Amino acid sequence: MFFSFKKKHNLVKSGILKGMTDIHSHILPGVDDGSPDRATSLELLQFLENLEITSVWLTPHVMSDMQRNTTAYLTERFEAFRNYYKGPIQLHQAGEYMMDAQFTAKLPAEVLPLGKNHLLVETSYMLPPVGMKEILASVKQNGYFPVIAHPERYTYMDMDNYRRLYSTDGYRLQLNLMSLSGYYGPGARHAAESILAEGMYSYVGSDLHHLERYAPMLESMKLTSEQLDALSILIANNEAI
Repeated sequence: MFFSFKKKHNLVKSGILKGMTDIHSHILPGVDDGSPDRATSLELLQFLENLEITSVWLTPHVMSDMQRNTTAYLTERFEAFRNYYKGPIQLHQAGEYMMDAQFTAKLPAEVLPLGKNHLLVETSYMLPPVGMKEILASVKQNGYFPVIAHPERYTYMDMDNYRRLYSTDGYRLQLNLMSLSGYYGPGARHAAESILAEGMYSYVGSDLHHLERYAPMLESMKLTSEQLDALSILIANNEAI
């Protein structure tokens, strides 16, 4: 009996992260479950600088449980931090929106999009929101392309769900880079590998919150040549946001 094992390559050493734009991060200090303060945010950005990532979108959570995270408040915090940061990475502002009961009331004016017309959205990991199809349609009707964050982590979804969202409904799916390492568990890793293999992701983000486990797992991550090629397409797509 013969077994075929594909050779894997170290992701960081491959060099494909150099010059990358990261479209999903929780680096803005003191606004959600990501960085708690400026010092930590500078550490996170230093880590990305060392990877030679050149541009980062700061996308704090916006949801019913975080009432203070209005567009005005987050803009004020972003501008203050951007003025404070003196490093080489270009910082951009957006939000990651939970599709909860209050979400559609924010459309179209009270949201922080990725670029001109993309909106990063998420759901609970366990259950879809009531009326998810209608919510996503409302995003499009209000002039934005929904970018569904880390679909591989939603335990209620399967490959048929991903295919429908991508192919039938025309929505865009964003891979969490660390899902490919097993950072979020074997289920998310398997789903991420399958979605990537079928070419259904459009973008990739770090979703960086903390460095403790993230940094060593990223630095040791290995991917096949096919996965690196697919990932390089997503990285190129990030540039067009």
